[in-house]
Order: sequence, then C-alpha cells, then structure tokens
Amino acid sequence: MNSTKIKKTIIKLLPYIILGLVCTNLGEAWRLSEGADMGKKMLSFFSMVGVAFGNPLPSLHPLDLLVGTICGGGLRLAVYLRGKNAKHFRHNEEYGSARWGTHADIEPFMDPKFENNVILTATERLMMSNRPKNPANARNKNVLIVGGSGSGKTRFWLKPNLLQMHSSYVVTDPKITEF
Repeated sequence: MNSTKIKKTIIKLLPYIILGLVCTNLGEAWRLSEGADMGKKMLSFFSMVGVAFGNPLPSLHPLDLLVGTICGGGLRLAVYLRGKNAKHFRHNEEYGSARWGTHADIEPFMDPKFENNVILTATERLMMSNRPKNPANARNKNVLIVGGSGSGKTRFWLKPNLLQMHSSYVVTDPKITEF
C-alpha cells in the first residue's frame, strides 16, 4: 500500500478514532462510578466525568478501550448505513442527461430501402414494416403533426409521404386545396 493511500485511509477514519479515544474517558468514568442500582450509578457517573476528563489522555484500561471501540465502531456503522441508504445523484448532471439524437440513434428504425419508410425529416425516416429484423425496433406508425399555420406541415411532411403511396392514410387537414 502506498503512503498516499494510507494517509487517505487515516484521514477518513480519524473522526471515529478521536470519538473512540474520547469515549474511553467516559468508560473510565462509568468504571469508577459507585452505586448498586442504576440511579445511584448514574448520579455517581456524572460526578466522575469531570475526574475522568481531568486527564487529557485516553484511558488504557481494557474495559475503557472496549467502550471506546464500541462507540467509534458504532458511529462508523451509523455513517455507513446512512450513506448506503442515501439517494445516488449523478454529479454534473443536475438538469438531466438527455441529449439530441444522432443519425446512429434512429438508424435501427430505418429501412435501408428508402421507399419502405415514413419520411420524418430530410435525414430521418421510420420503417413501415411491422416485422423488423430486431423486434425491439418495432414502432407504432401513427404520426401526429402539430404546427402553426404556414410552418410547412402539408408541404414538407404530408405531401411527400402521400406521394410514396406505400400505405393507407387517414388525413385531416382542412386547409388542403390541391394535391
């Protein structure tokens, strides 16, 4: 293990180690407190906390070290479980990861023979076959064209597709005056 990896691990575990060492003093206060029942032991414990923390060094008694290890390990476990249940966010994609489609994205949905396609744009088409080679590429052939008046719905989409005469169409366009 190289030194930078060791350094990162120590820095990552440092809060848990510090908490464990502080908790050894709490273990010492509990060990030194007197009382037969829980109420008297707790009263004595609070008076012994000052004595235990009077020495800034951690207690090295085995029971105190056990208390420190349990407290430090418990905090680490709590942080791990909290992080495990957290939602996973994709950084630098705060507003989504959608992108404009490319020719490679629509290519599986196009028939190599131009006449067997519904024309969508100048470069994109949709195959009319109901049984493509890959069934995952089968798509619904219904098309809804919406646009403002004069935007070219009839001229650039409807007429080129009707002139192919490869399927049945139901067209509702009240402004059509000629074909």
